[in-house]
Amino acid sequence: MRILQVITSLDMGGAETLVVNLIPRFQSLGDTVDLCIFDGKETPLTQRLRKESPQTKIYALGHGVYNPLYILKLVKIMKNYDIVHTHNSSPQLFVAIASLFSHTNLISTEHNTSNRKRNWKWYRPIESWMYGRYDHVICISKIAEDKLREYMGGEWLVKSSNKYKSITTINNGIDVNAISNATPCKELLDLKESCKSILMVAGFRKQKNQDTIIRALTLLDKEKYEVWFAGIGERMEEVKQLALSLGVSERVRFLGLRTDIPNVLRAADIIVMSSHWEGLSLSNVEGMSAHKPFIASDVNGLKEVTKGYGILFPHEDAKALAEEIEHLASDEAYYNEIAERCYNRALEFDISNTVNGYADVYKNIFN
Repeated sequence: MRILQVITSLDMGGAETLVVNLIPRFQSLGDTVDLCIFDGKETPLTQRLRKESPQTKIYALGHGVYNPLYILKLVKIMKNYDIVHTHNSSPQLFVAIASLFSHTNLISTEHNTSNRKRNWKWYRPIESWMYGRYDHVICISKIAEDKLREYMGGEWLVKSSNKYKSITTINNGIDVNAISNATPCKELLDLKESCKSILMVAGFRKQKNQDTIIRALTLLDKEKYEVWFAGIGERMEEVKQLALSLGVSERVRFLGLRTDIPNVLRAADIIVMSSHWEGLSLSNVEGMSAHKPFIASDVNGLKEVTKGYGILFPHEDAKALAEEIEHLASDEAYYNEIAERCYNRALEFDISNTVNGYADVYKNIFN
């Protein structure tokens, strides 16, 4: 099969990382898999893809995300592929429009449980039409599927309808062993000395909630704990100012955009994902793969993976988060038990399972 993956960019993020992980694995199965990105800027993920899959053709449509001229470019490109697979909002819409003039099989992956467009009632008919153009919609978690059906309503909720049958869940996956076997970053080990390091790997975006970790740090012994944030984004300066205003800035390390996340995870003591909502967070599963305790906000997209394995704390409750961190740091048996449970849970989300699920969808649609 000739497959085209379409996404907004290759900035660091869950959807972007998934696409870069999937492409070489499908190529190893004998498929031709190329990539179309709306914003063509070079990123660490772009460089990684070129290195790992030099045969991948990358179409860079321009700069920015919502340029209607991309539709015309997509019409020409899509004709060369058996399956076009989209990720993120603008590719979903623009490919649906382009499909009116370039007939091919369409698949999309829904990566979130919520987005701002779902608050626009006038936009719902447009999205209903858009999703109706796709032969199949893959949701990255059961809660993401339930929320999409709830939002769409109508036939999307009727089990006997074709629209209902066109949506399924395939959990996101990662290379668990690559993380669990990674060498801890020596630079970070040396920097933290005897402190316990609390790590969050995520972009500084509105759905993420680094603020609660900063507030939890104010409740922890300043001689024993520090926080690491790996990622960049629009809210980073805001979080830095919060740390400064609360007097903990010297205990917070902003690691920036890292290409060695497995090594960073292995160097940390406790891994936290504090969010307002998620689809199925790859950072969640990555954190669990590191053989370290994982703590997450009790919100959609995190609780489904974490509950019963890692630790959940109430949304935005800094005191509860601080108490959980102290419990882990003071009880070695508890620490090891949670770390082992998290690792075993991560194995259920190994990327081999994701590849097999996607391959079945591709074959069914293609045939």
